[in-house]
Amino acid sequence: MQPNWAEIAGIAIVGGALLQVAFGIYGGLARRQYAARRQKAAIALFEERARLDLDSIVRERMRREFAWEGLRKFKIDRKVEEADSVCSFYLTPHDGKPIPPFLPGQYLTFQLKIPGQAKPVTRCYSLSDSPTERDYYRVTIKRIMPPPNVPDGKPGLVSSFFHSLDIGELVDVKAPSGSFHLDTASNRPVVLIGGGVGLTPVLSMLNTICRSGSKRETWFFYGIVNRNHHAMRDHLQRLAREHDNVKIVVAYSNPTEHCILGQDYQEQGYADAKLLQRLLPSNNYEFYICGPPPMMTGITKGLQDWGVPDADIHYEAFGPASVRPQTDAQAAPAAETTAQIVFARTGKSIAWTTSDKSILDVAEANGIVIDSGCRAGNCGTCETAIRSGTVSYPHTPGLTPKEGSCLACIAMPQGKLVIDA
Repeated sequence: MQPNWAEIAGIAIVGGALLQVAFGIYGGLARRQYAARRQKAAIALFEERARLDLDSIVRERMRREFAWEGLRKFKIDRKVEEADSVCSFYLTPHDGKPIPPFLPGQYLTFQLKIPGQAKPVTRCYSLSDSPTERDYYRVTIKRIMPPPNVPDGKPGLVSSFFHSLDIGELVDVKAPSGSFHLDTASNRPVVLIGGGVGLTPVLSMLNTICRSGSKRETWFFYGIVNRNHHAMRDHLQRLAREHDNVKIVVAYSNPTEHCILGQDYQEQGYADAKLLQRLLPSNNYEFYICGPPPMMTGITKGLQDWGVPDADIHYEAFGPASVRPQTDAQAAPAAETTAQIVFARTGKSIAWTTSDKSILDVAEANGIVIDSGCRAGNCGTCETAIRSGTVSYPHTPGLTPKEGSCLACIAMPQGKLVIDA
């Protein structure tokens, strides 16, 4: 029997038409599903942004409503040992009134009456928990021990005093402040980097992201010696398990035989720029860094060399020389310039050069007393009136001085300067 080519052709034409219709229906469904997914994602993004904006408005209103001027007494409600010589202190207001929220990364300023000291000593310690915990503040403090090569050295004055305090004792505290804090209104991917006890402000940022329910891509790098010094180990492991958007990388520089790779820590070595470049998929992140000055200097320079814009690099500085990111203009040694600082009340006029650090350093080197605390432009203890001239700062102070004054601990003169000291 001869094939009926007309029938076969007809069947092929009909089949092709049906197939085209089927592809059209499938394509239309696929396009509608894709459009629906995009719409759903856009709605989710809008809702997330609206929630963040509302949270920001509520926090700002509460900060204004519950903030206080000067010193306020807080009671040590709890003490928790976190690691070798590292302790968390949970502080509640002695007057029982509400406390304002803070921005994750900010600090508290303490004025402490230490036995044997002629006057109160001022220190700043970063808040280590999220601002969503509104009935207490938490600071995590490492007791500074004498250097191992100085057997007769003394431990840290303030950290040792803090560790000696018992539950129920009172401390004087200024309201939370500081310009180093997470941008909670941003949805951009973020990298948080802590070295040693520099963990505390970036831990506050991490806790804030996790407890807010944000799906923001977050990398958390923590550099430490080994498990003995590993603060918040169980807490960090739990956050990594419970939050898919959070990746935690702990680097031990000197692990012992008791440290388990893949469990206690993920990398051997340092939390440095090379590690970031090896593990991060790109450099398109906002970076927040806190740790020892050499670590922060190395990371900031490495990020700049990697092409990260300066606007995306944020750090907590412990002092005027902690981090001074190098620009192209600074790459070659510049000729040393000088200025003149006149200390009006003591009658001394002293030359300042670029090898000097701050006005406070010059004053101390010449026997001129200026009260100081944090030495990082955060507490305001060193605020000094300017009679004439101007100053500059190597980084943005955490506290803005009054008009006509400067923070001597980080200020540097711009030309001749006369100050009331």
